[in-house]
Amino acid sequence: MDILQTLANEFSLKLEQVEKTVELIDDGSTIPFIARYRKEVTGSLDDTVLRELNDRLTYLRNLEKRKEEVSHSITELGMMTDEIAAALEAAQILTEVEDIYRPFKPKRKTRASVAKEKGLTPLADYLLAQTRDAEPVLKAGEFISEEKGVANAEEALQGAMDIIAEAISDNATYRKDIRYITGKQGKLIVKQACEGDSVYSNYYDFSSEIEKLQGHRVLAINRGEKEDCLKVSVEISKDLPLNYLFADVITDFESPCRKYVVKAMIDSYDRLIAPAIEREIRSELTDAASEAAIKVFSDNLKNLLMSAPLKGKTVLGLDPGYRTGCKLAVVDATGKVLDTGVIYPTKPREDIAGAGRVVKSLVKKYNVDVVAIGNGTASGESEMFIADLLPEWNGKVRYAVVSEAGASVYSASKLGADEFPDFDVTQRSAVSIARRLQDPLAELVKIDPKSIGVGQYQHDMKPARLDEALGGVVEDCVNRVGVDLNTASHSLLSHISGINATAAKNIVKYRDENGAFKNRAQLLKVPKIGAKAFEQAAGFLRVSGSSEILDNTGVHPESYKAAKALLTRYGYSMEDVAAGRLSGLRAKAEKETAELCTILSIGEPTLADILSELEKPGRDVRDELPPPELRSAVMDIADLKPGMKLQGTVRNVTDFGAFVDIGVHQDGLVHLSRICDRYIKHPSEVLAVGDRVQVTVLDVDTVKKRISLTMKEIKS
Repeated sequence: MDILQTLANEFSLKLEQVEKTVELIDDGSTIPFIARYRKEVTGSLDDTVLRELNDRLTYLRNLEKRKEEVSHSITELGMMTDEIAAALEAAQILTEVEDIYRPFKPKRKTRASVAKEKGLTPLADYLLAQTRDAEPVLKAGEFISEEKGVANAEEALQGAMDIIAEAISDNATYRKDIRYITGKQGKLIVKQACEGDSVYSNYYDFSSEIEKLQGHRVLAINRGEKEDCLKVSVEISKDLPLNYLFADVITDFESPCRKYVVKAMIDSYDRLIAPAIEREIRSELTDAASEAAIKVFSDNLKNLLMSAPLKGKTVLGLDPGYRTGCKLAVVDATGKVLDTGVIYPTKPREDIAGAGRVVKSLVKKYNVDVVAIGNGTASGESEMFIADLLPEWNGKVRYAVVSEAGASVYSASKLGADEFPDFDVTQRSAVSIARRLQDPLAELVKIDPKSIGVGQYQHDMKPARLDEALGGVVEDCVNRVGVDLNTASHSLLSHISGINATAAKNIVKYRDENGAFKNRAQLLKVPKIGAKAFEQAAGFLRVSGSSEILDNTGVHPESYKAAKALLTRYGYSMEDVAAGRLSGLRAKAEKETAELCTILSIGEPTLADILSELEKPGRDVRDELPPPELRSAVMDIADLKPGMKLQGTVRNVTDFGAFVDIGVHQDGLVHLSRICDRYIKHPSEVLAVGDRVQVTVLDVDTVKKRISLTMKEIKS
């Protein structure tokens, strides 16, 4: 297999484009670096496509490696043929390779292997020959042997049929074709396996064509089966696979051997092929569902991490609670903790007056702009408590409800303990809640992505694959935004292209010992930061106080010369860049793009990026997004009525719909069918985490605390 040509075909790319991209990957360049600073090489492939290409490259290389291993093993056995070699070359997936290797793979003791030890292989060959003058019983009598443990002709025939059954099962073509038939014509059947009602009651009597089975159903059914609530099977009319086998295996309908071969064929399907195909199809369904769920999870995580920060605001973080009270933390605009405290406005103490005095004192002392309230236990009561205080601040203070998913994980982690050794876990959680409103990306990178609360069935997926995918999302987001080299935590720095955890800690240590970095070049003095790491990382690190203005932009040091030559050509200076006096630069440059690229020895994508960075040095790509929603009033689920129109924020997107925060403690669900008038396969075609949407209340179940919403216009 020509892997590079295969990739070019699958991704609809030029072969040269793929070759150069793979060279960069093999050379150790990171995906963010390639996507941002090697656009001319890749043809401006974005990070998503590059990661998909890299994943596919890894799979195809593993496939080729396995083919070589299987080929070597079969050759060593002296059983390699041109047909086997061709089949291996043509195999497109690992399952096909394993099917080819199956007859040659060392087996544990089987009925067929026992029969072979008894010397019954010639009898099996005799039956398979299916001649019309055959006399199976008479022939079987020749294999009766007390020494070999064959007592009679019936036992000999049974052993021969066991050998035939295994041979049919080991046939790679049969396996491949029956797998295809089952996938196309089979159904997944689910039945109740436990007593009483459960969360899986929707699947107590469920069936679906395998081809039409939705991913979220697969994962839910798997979980129900694991918890012994569901019994699951793959079913198909046996006539389909058996007729297929019959057409190929039976060569003479008049042969006396026919009935024995048919019996072996049915046994092969029932005992060996069908159970294996069922396992494979279930595994394939799970893998496909997991990949789809990981894709949704990744999209949600990306949108959450790229949410607009709340800059320049002092925030009071409030981690709600009952018995232990509500923990408070005041955080200034840079994220520095100014003060902490605890109040008891909720049960059992309900010291609302005392809690009010503490909050008002902190707001006044530190000029708090916003109160960030975690959405966990006691969130509703805490929100009402803060809302009641708002009139006293005459609109100067507002509040926001913040998802606290993962805050407790961070608080109890070594990272949380290292950052705030003198705080207890709940105080750390209050700090995290405040900071994730100020800068979601900088705070959420400290938390395992699986704990952030924007996925579905993440605990049912392969941990390594999920970690790899989500880690890639975090890496892409951090590098897309960039970080300040002099303020970023080591956890944030560790996600920068080319910077591992050790190098990130070394950067912070160097900063603590030598003071703030004066320029990007100084990064090379940090232990474990060599030329390659610097190349990969430099463009994503900002040094706002550097004498080199370009150090505070996304212009890579390798392009400084081109950027300065560009400015000189049109009569601009670095001071003009710092002061934002570059009006007209883009218009002038775009009039002679081709000539400029030749003069500056750069490509058009790099020129476009340089122009964008010069126009807005130090810019944050998230500034173009809507800011976090701040509230000045509270609403309870009991206040909701069908027909009410509300503004909401999408908090999570799943296969079956989107959960929307409409200002009450419970998020409402907009089902897939209620998102828009046109047909869509998945909510992500229309919605993303963080989107502001208008919804209409359809139904409210105050007992189960469920809210049904629609984004469609309700016709009266």
